[in-house]
Amino acid sequence: MSNVIISPSILSADFANLERDIKRAELAGADWLHIDVMDGHFVPNITIGVPVVASIKKISHLPLDVHLMIENPQKFVEPFVKAGADILTFHYEAVEQNKISSLIKYIKSFGIKAGMSIKPKTAVEEVSEHLADLDMLLIMTVEPGFGGQKFMEDCAGKIPAAREKFPKLIIQVDGGINAKTGKLCTDLGANSLVAGSYIYNSPNITRAVNSLRA
Repeated sequence: MSNVIISPSILSADFANLERDIKRAELAGADWLHIDVMDGHFVPNITIGVPVVASIKKISHLPLDVHLMIENPQKFVEPFVKAGADILTFHYEAVEQNKISSLIKYIKSFGIKAGMSIKPKTAVEEVSEHLADLDMLLIMTVEPGFGGQKFMEDCAGKIPAAREKFPKLIIQVDGGINAKTGKLCTDLGANSLVAGSYIYNSPNITRAVNSLRA
């Protein structure tokens, strides 16, 4: 699929040189910056919060693709929007079923894109009623919580089911993405790829970004 949105995950950047690594991603031609927010409850890891997102907004012109891997995401929508999030993605598994529609509307009321992420064990059919209201579906191809995990190919099988019914939806894939797995996902209909270690551990970041787009 052409026009693939590449969103490098800063989870794999050098946090002692975060501005440098963000600029490297920009110069390499990245489209968005993927920011993983983890709370140590929904996932077994803690990363960054609102102040860091606000700091990133000051030094980057790229849209901030903020992935909330947290419990009670509704409480943090406004703070992250004010910090500069351009796309805010919550986890389907972190929200009560009867509150998902209102959460999507709430995020969109701030004039930003609303995304929803699903873990490897969650089927597309389970969330299909919400897809028409979303800007983006994020399909996790690893268990969320840590970078550098191995790609779970069976999870990529969810992509065609979503693409067939929702041709205009941004379908993003995150987890174990490299040139090979990225091509597999885009061939199936994904049009946004998140890659962390593949990009930041590459000796040539520009080549890594271009390989994902190809």
